[in-house]
Amino acid sequence: MAAAPRYRSLAFGKLPVEKSIGQNGATYVKTSMPLGDYPRRLTDRLIYWAKKTPDQTYIAKRDESGEWRRVSYKQLLDASRRIGQALLDRGLSVERPVLLLSGNDIENLLLTMACQYTGIPYAPISPAYSLVSKDYAKLRHVIDVVSPGLIFASDADQYVAAITSTHTSNNVEYVCTRGSLKQIPTTPFETLLATPASDAVDAAYEATGPDTIVKFLFTSGSTSLPKAVINTQRMICSNQKMMANAWPFLEEEPPVLLDWLPWNHTFGGNHNLGIALYHGGTVYIDDGRPTDQGIAETLRNLREISPTIYFNVPIGWEKIANALDNDQALRNSYYRNLKLQFYSGAALAQPVWNKLHATAEKACGERIVMTTGLGMTETSPSAIWVLTERALAGQAGVPLPSLEVKLVPHGDKTEIRYRGPSVTPGYWRAPDQTAKAFDEEGYFCSGDAVKWLDPNDPNQGLMFDGRVAEDFKLVTGTWVSVGPLRAVVAREGAPYLQDSVITGHDRHEVGLLIVPNRALCQQLSGLDASATDDAVLSSPPVREFFQRLVDRLYASGTGSATRVTRALVLVRPPSLDLGEITDKGSINQRAVLTHRNDSVEALYTGTDPAIITPAAKQQRS
Repeated sequence: MAAAPRYRSLAFGKLPVEKSIGQNGATYVKTSMPLGDYPRRLTDRLIYWAKKTPDQTYIAKRDESGEWRRVSYKQLLDASRRIGQALLDRGLSVERPVLLLSGNDIENLLLTMACQYTGIPYAPISPAYSLVSKDYAKLRHVIDVVSPGLIFASDADQYVAAITSTHTSNNVEYVCTRGSLKQIPTTPFETLLATPASDAVDAAYEATGPDTIVKFLFTSGSTSLPKAVINTQRMICSNQKMMANAWPFLEEEPPVLLDWLPWNHTFGGNHNLGIALYHGGTVYIDDGRPTDQGIAETLRNLREISPTIYFNVPIGWEKIANALDNDQALRNSYYRNLKLQFYSGAALAQPVWNKLHATAEKACGERIVMTTGLGMTETSPSAIWVLTERALAGQAGVPLPSLEVKLVPHGDKTEIRYRGPSVTPGYWRAPDQTAKAFDEEGYFCSGDAVKWLDPNDPNQGLMFDGRVAEDFKLVTGTWVSVGPLRAVVAREGAPYLQDSVITGHDRHEVGLLIVPNRALCQQLSGLDASATDDAVLSSPPVREFFQRLVDRLYASGTGSATRVTRALVLVRPPSLDLGEITDKGSINQRAVLTHRNDSVEALYTGTDPAIITPAAKQQRS
């Protein structure tokens, strides 16, 4: 019998699970581990580390010369007080907060920490709303919701079109690190940084507490217009304490992160920045991206920076796994200090998982734990985590300390709901949406579906089971579980399938709208880079690949709910403005089905010659 694989030593917290059944038929789940004390505000940790390790780097980013520009804890505290004074001088408040149009950069970080220090909320906005959107409707919406008193643009020249199109009030001050807005007056960021701090700044800091609003994080959910999720100090600090209990190794040495995940999302902005600040660690800003063009910068950084924890999304892990397989210098640097790997956003394909284990064993003779969890913007973000070295694809884990979980039957699915100190009090200036988000017992209704890994052993935790609202019935009354089926399609369709949308509501059979990976399909087609999307996607090699995919999906189906009987490759990419795709790149199934109704109809009437049907089905008919 083969010996069990060896993993690099790592201690997880012990979170015994307690489970009970309510009179309402719901299942209640929590851990018996107490949370313990946590700071009143995250800035308490900034002050602590500025005194204990003043010269330790908190944030670093490459400058134009390629060298790392660093900001220490002492420098960060000083900048927070100076900029905080400038914000107070402008009369900013929860009613007139700061809105940020910026990617991850140092000035962004300095400004947001100044906001936290003085208790002035901020709203980091997805750059895609300004740089990808064509109509700026979402940007107008978020400006209307938060009514900012100051808008920060990291690069005025980059954001000038979006700002000009949405500028309606002279009561808003624009602050820019670089460039100008031409017809709109701007304040240089250095002006804020040069403001002398007074006792008023520290008085403002003392007035903040657990219920102070830190930020508004916008999330689209299943609707086209984003919602402003209120994030308080209590939410963020309690969530960091939950994670510290689950990962006690964070207390052993300051964590080192190399991270590209955007700060306008909860995982990058709360989870990762928070872990480093809470534990006196360092964040190196990665200007790379998990794309064919951007991955080179990430790999360059990983050859130089050896993280202790590394976070990424599945497509990023796939590219890194391939690079590690072929680059010894990269392997040596990446695995030198690594304790833990974490994926989120979607399921990680088993071949990628296997390759990462293989490259780790090649580099250091042992595997590095790969784990995951489940959470959302409204839970700031971590809710349940997998706390074992041998995680399984699709596993979600057990509740973190002090977070109560309620499992509610929903058709043939089970919805997971949350209650605890890390859960949002609601959506800003949206009382109706807030009321709908919570049930009668005060649990936040996530819309995520879960199931037990082992119904007889709750300590093995939960598995992710898709979204309850995405599932539908065929005309026969058979339920189609969209999440698991999309996971199968993603695995079988790699690498030329980017995503998919499942069809078949009130129809006899399941169909598929395929979102292709345009760049890889172009390579597969053999056509010149100037070829049109239509030419690429209708080329024989690409057509043959998707034909074989549909054949496999049809053959592997075990019934009408899992058997794909037809597919159509979408030539027109999903639209951000129509809400078909989020700024994180994930597909909104409902929006695509709404806006592509003509494609769905063609799929079932057979009126489009590009429709792909399984060869076995063609022969049978």
